[in-house]
Formats: sequence, C-alpha cells, structure tokens
Amino acid sequence: MAIFTRVVLFLTGAALLVSPASAQESSGPGFGGPNAVENQVASDFGEIWDDWKQNLKDDFGVVLSVDYTAVMLTANETFDDKEGTGGIARIFGTFDLFNIENGTLVWKFEHRHAYGSVSPFDFSLGQIGYVGLQEPPFNDSDFRTQNLYWRQRMNNGRSVLIAGVLDATDYLDAYAMASPWLHFMNFAFSTGSATIGLPNDAAVGVAYGTMLTDRFYLIAGITDSNGDPSEPFKGFDNFFSDNEYFTSVELGYTSSQERIILDNYHVTVWHKDRQVAANIPSGWGVAFSASRYLNDNFMPFVRGGFTEDAGSLLESSISAGIGYNTEAFSGLLGAAVNWGSPNEDTFGPDLDDQFALEVFYRAAAGKRLALTVDLQYIQDPAINPFESSIWMFNLRGRVVF
Repeated sequence: MAIFTRVVLFLTGAALLVSPASAQESSGPGFGGPNAVENQVASDFGEIWDDWKQNLKDDFGVVLSVDYTAVMLTANETFDDKEGTGGIARIFGTFDLFNIENGTLVWKFEHRHAYGSVSPFDFSLGQIGYVGLQEPPFNDSDFRTQNLYWRQRMNNGRSVLIAGVLDATDYLDAYAMASPWLHFMNFAFSTGSATIGLPNDAAVGVAYGTMLTDRFYLIAGITDSNGDPSEPFKGFDNFFSDNEYFTSVELGYTSSQERIILDNYHVTVWHKDRQVAANIPSGWGVAFSASRYLNDNFMPFVRGGFTEDAGSLLESSISAGIGYNTEAFSGLLGAAVNWGSPNEDTFGPDLDDQFALEVFYRAAAGKRLALTVDLQYIQDPAINPFESSIWMFNLRGRVVF
C-alpha cells in the first residue's frame, strides 16, 4: 500500500482517538458539501415537506427526495454544435434499514441523458476548446448508482464515518457554493478548482470526518479510482485487487460545527495512484478554500489548487467570488473569476493560461421550481486556436417533487 495511504489511515485512527466520546443521540451537521444526499434532502425538505413523505419516514424509516434538472449551454463561437443540452433525474435519500442508532443507509440513483448530440459535459472541451468542464454531472451515461453507503454518526455527532459506494466530491474540498445543481456551472468554481485528478464516480471506499476541537476538523478518505456507476459493486473487487486508490486528508477551521459548510477555511492534500488500464499517471496536489457567510446573505470566497500529474484538467488554479442572497424571488446571485493553467501532462505543453468570469442568478418559482440564468466570459480558451474570447449564455431549471 502506498505510503500516502498509510498516512491517511494513521491520521484517521488518530482522529478517532482524540475525538470526544459520547453515546448520546447525534443529529448534528455532517461534513459533506451542499450536494451530499443528507444535506440536499434537508435543504429540499426545508421548503417542501409533503404528508406522504412524512408518512414514509414515520412508517418505514425512509427519507426520500426526487428531482429533475435540465441544463442548456450555448456559446457565440463553437467548433460545430451551438448547444450542449441534457438532464438528470434523481431519486435519493436515506433508509434506516437496521434500526441502528445514529446510522443509516444513504442512496442516490440517477438517469443522465443528453437531449441532442452534445451533452453539457462534452461542450467545453469539444465545442469551445476550453480546458475545463461546464456542469460535469450532465453527461449521457443513462442509469447509474451514484451513492450507496452506510453513514454512522459518533461522538454526539462530532464524528461521521461513511463506507460503501461514494462520490468523493460530496466531502472533498467542499464549500457552500459547490453544487452544479444550485450554484456555478463552471467546474473551476467547484471541487479543487479543477486541479484535482478525481476518482471515477461510484467509487468504493471509506471517508471519516471529525471535529478535533470546537473549531478545527479533519476529513480523510480513501476510495477506488476506477468506479463504474453502471456496475457499482464491481468496485469492491477493484478496491481489494487493483489497489489503485485516491486518498485525501483535509484539515479545516470553522466558527462552529453548525456552520461548517458556511464559515470554512481548509487545506486539502490528495494523492492518486497510477491507473494502469486508463493510462493515467499517478500524482498529487494541494487545494485550499476560504469562505465565510456574513449577515445571513453574503458569502465571499477564495479557492485554488496545485497538482502534479494525475490527469487533472488544470495544473494550477485560483478562483475568487461572492454569493449574495436577494429578496427578489428568494434569489441567489453569484459572481466569480478564475485563472487557470492547463495541465501539460494531460493536454500537452505550451498552452495559454485561461481566464473565466461567471455570473448567475437563481430564482425560485414557487416552492418546487428554481430557474438559473448564467453568463460566462472565457478568455484564451487553451485548445481553441481560432478564438481569443468566448461568451456563453446558459440556463438551468430544477424541479423537486
């Protein structure tokens, strides 16, 4: 096992030893980002709590949410197709399967599809030559198992262990405006600022988060790098036979555990083993993030990262931006700018640095529907020899059932 993996396991064990112990009922905030299943369900139920869902929870221990999201990307200059369009239907939630105190089964199943010949996932690289991704979950991969894992809270909610089929972006380098369903569309403003060589989705693994003190926390994880959402259980064989792992350790500071996703400063160190079949080299990197929620409506943030190999999109990247809750239509206004240097090991040498500016406004249309209008300006798309700048106008709609 790689030395880095041993370090992760050592730190995880150390965290278990130093965490304050308690057998009390635990229901405090977890350590995931806004799109982690339990956080998304809590957000949705904050607005919508139908009687039939309450009955499911009371009678069967099932907490359920269903949503559908559609995305349309457009650009003023493209290689061929002028649009990238697609949608995702999701059903997700928790199931108190064994009636174990403070533990639950977490699950998420999806159907991802494109409406035309180009999905949003393929639009950036394939149609505008921008080294990056727009709305990366919106691909054309059909039915998939995204999450299927056990979550166990411990130490009066100060520690959380998850194990099974994971999505590393749920807990890795998370902050409050990281969701492609709710926030920025450009991946440069999400996990790792596009510098992390992420494992495949539906990755079998284990992650652990704990409060070291009232303000400092630790999150560590190890997953298989070769997950396949269409065959999620194959990952268990991969995990124990291929030994190609993605490992990460994050040390962070927050004003309190209750505001861990809102007031958050952290540094994440990660390592990815070589993926032999995919011919992706091993590598490592560092990501950082600083964000704070002010006056219950205003969130500035600065984020960035650096990587050495590992097949990432960008080699180095810095983003800065702001989110602002408005009264109009219960809206959220977001604006951010990113500088990024493409990874030479992935895309070749002598590519220009890129700049991206994004502004979006998400407005509620009733309690079940949210509409997002998004505008982006991209300067010097690195693998587009024909254009020095590109404008994008994008739309997203999400409905919760």
